[in-house]
Amino acid sequence: MDLSERRVALSLFQLLALGIFGLLGLAVLSTDAYAGVVTTNSLLSTAKSAIAAQTGAHVVSMASSASSSSGEKIIADVGVTSGMEVISQGKAKLSVKVTTTGAYVSGNSSGLTTIFGFSAADANKVGSDWVFWKTGTSQYSNLKSDVTISSVLEVLPKAKGTKLSTRTVGGTKVYDLKWTTAATSSLPKLSNTLTISTNGSTLPTEEASAASDGAKVTTVFSKWGEHVLVSTPPASSTVAVARITG
Repeated sequence: MDLSERRVALSLFQLLALGIFGLLGLAVLSTDAYAGVVTTNSLLSTAKSAIAAQTGAHVVSMASSASSSSGEKIIADVGVTSGMEVISQGKAKLSVKVTTTGAYVSGNSSGLTTIFGFSAADANKVGSDWVFWKTGTSQYSNLKSDVTISSVLEVLPKAKGTKLSTRTVGGTKVYDLKWTTAATSSLPKLSNTLTISTNGSTLPTEEASAASDGAKVTTVFSKWGEHVLVSTPPASSTVAVARITG
């Protein structure tokens, strides 16, 4: 399988994200709440609509592992049709930009290999340039799905097995959705909490996930409604993926 068919290599955060998002999928929602009462179903339905209506958001994720001193940080600005993110894992750095005309990836040698999945030889060819995939390719679609607002919808769990509670933070009531994800052959058991604002927006503010092996991921959502503008790298610093892997 060549890199035009591959996604970003699975790191600690992405493995947990698969457990949190991929195994659960999007919720099958209903509106069975009666007037004045918020249920898990009704909250998920309202939050789904609220997220889908946003023009953008700022997302910061921090991951740590009990077995490694090298954590991971992802800073992303996700828009409707474009977005960007920077991933740091120890000394490894990777940047992703997606516009309506293409997707671009750049990073240092360890970022291109350990985070993205290039071979050392291909990473050497890339150097300090940006690798480019045009619209219509599988890699473009995969990268776009990671850095656009639709990806945030995937934080919503299934209603079944999810418990709803409320608490007060700084004098303001918030909703907490709690659920667990069973262990698999590749992932440990996960305990998850998604916090949703009650301040008129019904939008996620934070998600915390803890694995049975001690790994943790915390994701903070802010700047809802921001307009994300992604600049295209200079043509002189851009190289088509075919020139790297072909």
